[in-house]
Amino acid sequence: MSTAHRSLRRAAAALLLPAVVVACGRDDGADAYGNFEAIETVVAAQTSGPIERFLVVEGQQIAAGALAAVLDSTTLSLDQRQMSAQRAAVSARLAELDEQLGVLEVQREIASRAYDRVMRLSAQQAATAQQVDQAEREHRTVLAQLEAARAQRRSITLETAAVEARVAQARDRVSRTTVMNPVAGTVLAVYARVGEVVGPGQPLYKVAALDTLELRAYVSGDQLGGVRLGQVVDVRITQGDGLTTLQGTVSWIASQSEFTPTPVQTRDERSDLVYAIKVRVPNPNGVLKIGMPADLSFTASQVP
Repeated sequence: MSTAHRSLRRAAAALLLPAVVVACGRDDGADAYGNFEAIETVVAAQTSGPIERFLVVEGQQIAAGALAAVLDSTTLSLDQRQMSAQRAAVSARLAELDEQLGVLEVQREIASRAYDRVMRLSAQQAATAQQVDQAEREHRTVLAQLEAARAQRRSITLETAAVEARVAQARDRVSRTTVMNPVAGTVLAVYARVGEVVGPGQPLYKVAALDTLELRAYVSGDQLGGVRLGQVVDVRITQGDGLTTLQGTVSWIASQSEFTPTPVQTRDERSDLVYAIKVRVPNPNGVLKIGMPADLSFTASQVP
């Protein structure tokens, strides 16, 4: 190696040494680091069919209960009408059978009186055996017809309940063709378009409330004793060339430890166990974004 080359390497090492010292000795006062998350809700289709109307776009602010999409309900509506017609037919059969039961009740009453009269006459030896047999036969026949009609009515009643259930199911399927937004928030992603045929459970879009985000951070076992639910902490994010301090509240602390979730390379760091925590941070101005890194300090200061 030439003398000039060795001189250049010594000069470069001299320039790098202060930077290494500064980097190793820096203390930014942070107790933990993490990234912001939001509670995301994926809204899916609840029935199958082509999308007739789709009213959400990415970045849109959408209220809870707002109409999001409408699926074509033609086939389902026809099924509902068919079920309703079957219900009407069964109801008509039930009404007809009730009239028949009324007639049979009258016949039973008459046959019962005739049978009792013939039996009295027979006891007085004023009626023949043939008359007794005929009266008994007519009485038993009416009773059998009445019992058969009652059994048929029980069967039709069960059929009516089954048809009512099918009508309710058809009505429910038609109602599911209208997709209402479940939570107020911002549409983060759209997965479908007008005209596409979707199936039950197929995602349509993703929405999240961004007025408050959660910072998921990790603390060591030594730090865990100083963290409590409801604790106010300082959260610092980078804005421009400086740091902005916000205040958040610890909303969740993991009950079990886990390995450090960062892509570390050393064996010592891989063996470290940490605890995840979540800090809720208000985001009224939309400064915080999903995935944005931040650090926090457990000694909260007064934020003006």
